[in-house]
Amino acid sequence: MPSQAKTRLSVEEYLVIERQASCKSEYFDGEMFAMAGASRRHNLITLNMGAELRTQLQQRPCEVYSSDMRVKISRTGLYTYPDVVVVCDEPLFEDAEVDTLLNPIVLVEVLSPSTADYDRGGKFEHYRTLPSLQGYLLVAQERCHVVHYTRQPDNTWLLAETSNIQDCIHLPSINCDLRLSEINAKVQLDQ
Repeated sequence: MPSQAKTRLSVEEYLVIERQASCKSEYFDGEMFAMAGASRRHNLITLNMGAELRTQLQQRPCEVYSSDMRVKISRTGLYTYPDVVVVCDEPLFEDAEVDTLLNPIVLVEVLSPSTADYDRGGKFEHYRTLPSLQGYLLVAQERCHVVHYTRQPDNTWLLAETSNIQDCIHLPSINCDLRLSEINAKVQLDQ
């Protein structure tokens, strides 16, 4: 029995469906991928990160978005929803709907068991093709651990990581400092 061919969606079809959907889906290469709900820890960390960044960037020409801001990786065609998005200067959007950002400067992903490998690998490969991106943070939700990638002038990426709750991560591209104690405020971490 022949297998049925998968129907591929165009970007336009995806955006029509996504803009009317009650739940979020990412898109790549003609396929939509439904996103699972987030855990309590994930939500607390995401909100803590967003709040800290918003507070520090409040008087500067930057905006901080939550996980509802879709980001398009133009060079690869991935449409995705990072947990926290920062854009500085003039935000560029794909179209008049103003719901798909093209030029983030910092992206944050809070690692979930089902997506951690993808966030560290394949998704970061996509993200690295964004000319505007200067910083990428991966935040563990079960323990105190942050991995921070910073784009260097030669277009390589410098890796820094810490697991010390007293440490502070400096984001040079937006001149912000994030304390791990603040990122993990009210989060019950595993011992």
